[in-house]
Amino acid sequence: MYTLSTLDQLRTRLGLATTDTADDPRLLDVLQAAAAQIERAAGRRFCPRQKAIQHNYSSSLELLLDDDLLELTSLTNGDNTTINLSDVIPVPDEAPFSYLRLTGSSAFTWNTSPLQAVTVNGIWGWHDRPINMWRLSADTVQNNPLSSSATTLTVTDADGADEESRFPRFQVGHLLKIDSEYLRVTAVNTVTNVLNVLRAVNGTSVASHTLNTPIYTYQPPAELNALALRWASWLYKEADSAAFETAPETLQAALAPFQRVEVKL
Repeated sequence: MYTLSTLDQLRTRLGLATTDTADDPRLLDVLQAAAAQIERAAGRRFCPRQKAIQHNYSSSLELLLDDDLLELTSLTNGDNTTINLSDVIPVPDEAPFSYLRLTGSSAFTWNTSPLQAVTVNGIWGWHDRPINMWRLSADTVQNNPLSSSATTLTVTDADGADEESRFPRFQVGHLLKIDSEYLRVTAVNTVTNVLNVLRAVNGTSVASHTLNTPIYTYQPPAELNALALRWASWLYKEADSAAFETAPETLQAALAPFQRVEVKL
């Protein structure tokens, strides 16, 4: 499952009651389809993901990134040596970054070929305010511990309010962060306070997590979330329409600010 918005949000937009769950499978399908179509048209991914991406060597001091970089965790040169991150200046000043510039004695190089010579490992994705990307759910891990093989996560109050008084704090489709692992919520039981989750999603590694570890929820940019809900609503309502294959001009216009523009050094 990969969505930009949640099932609760789409149900609210469509005017469906929380008890009206008969069409949930179809709602989830259109949420996933909307995310896929938006990202394909925008030429970028939005939800953060951990990945090592190989880049072509182009300059000894600057490296143009092939994607939006939110956080740099390691940088490996073409000769397999690790570049000291203190010698790296990401550009622009704030994430997401478009290219990397080296200082000090460090330099990009390649060994047998300049193609895919430099490996950039980090958190990739696009957000207009990365500092607000993760919201504290106001809840914690209640498994003691949450084992690396567990597919259910126990919390204290599944439908309570989060730190910004938004509720329910956990929703189907939510991307969670516990320590450095990302999890995707596939079901919420508000009686038992148990979440069904997909583990180690978006390239992260599965791990065990101790009792009372904080749980964070991913918050997409507000305008992107609104667009994803509009897009999913259109897919839900117009699935049998002849116009289904082409997104309405209003949606395409709303997508324009999110499209990735090629940066040149």
